[in-house]
Amino acid sequence: MKKNSFLFILLAGLIVSCSPAKNIAYFPQFDKEVNRVSEITYDARIKPKDVLSISVVSSEPEASRRYNLFTPQTLELINSLYSQPSLQSYLVDNEGSISFPVLGALEVKGLSTKELELLIEEKLKPYFTQEMPIITIRILNYTVNVLGEVYRPGKFETTNERMTIFEGLALAGDMTIYGRRDNVKVLRENADGERIIYTLNLNDRSVFNSPAYFLEQNDVVYVEPNQSRANSSKYGAAETYRISTLSVLISLATMAVSIYSITR
Repeated sequence: MKKNSFLFILLAGLIVSCSPAKNIAYFPQFDKEVNRVSEITYDARIKPKDVLSISVVSSEPEASRRYNLFTPQTLELINSLYSQPSLQSYLVDNEGSISFPVLGALEVKGLSTKELELLIEEKLKPYFTQEMPIITIRILNYTVNVLGEVYRPGKFETTNERMTIFEGLALAGDMTIYGRRDNVKVLRENADGERIIYTLNLNDRSVFNSPAYFLEQNDVVYVEPNQSRANSSKYGAAETYRISTLSVLISLATMAVSIYSITR
């Protein structure tokens, strides 16, 4: 009888200790079966108010120079052997266009950087006689904001124009144990100025199919607190300390009673 009681208490302790892990783990059902996720391709799309870096380089320096906007302080040093000319950036206006040297206004809203490179290349063909220039475009403001129940909330940027929800959370130090993994919010403003809120359940494989799985520039990720955090916020520091102390004393008393019952 004593042996059975001890096994029952041990089993109950194991169940209690394992429960929190299930609540804070990602993809708990993935442990039960083999799951394969098809490869997802993603290309960032240019939006109004984006800041672009555009460089045009070719074997004809004089031909390509006119398509590069240099900052005023380096313009006069372009011919210097040791100069490192700095390019000015392009701000996409509210209509989704930029003003490009010689070519004039270009509508860029909704294009990927690769598509814009091909568009500019096509328009520059008549101006180059030897070989086509190399056009490189980058989105300079590809940042996301991560707030709520994470260890290091803040603004984070990526240089490869691609960031998943998990990469964003990793940059913020991951969720705390008080963060709700089944109700993560992603606030987004699309190219037309419409504000959208997506809800992600990181405990479900369907997260890979969400439009918010890949974060876009200027997205805001908000990790909602769970009920434990909400309840604790109702009490001050002194009350929380007293409740924690009382919980420890109750646990010790329960353990003492259990041990006494087993050894009788």
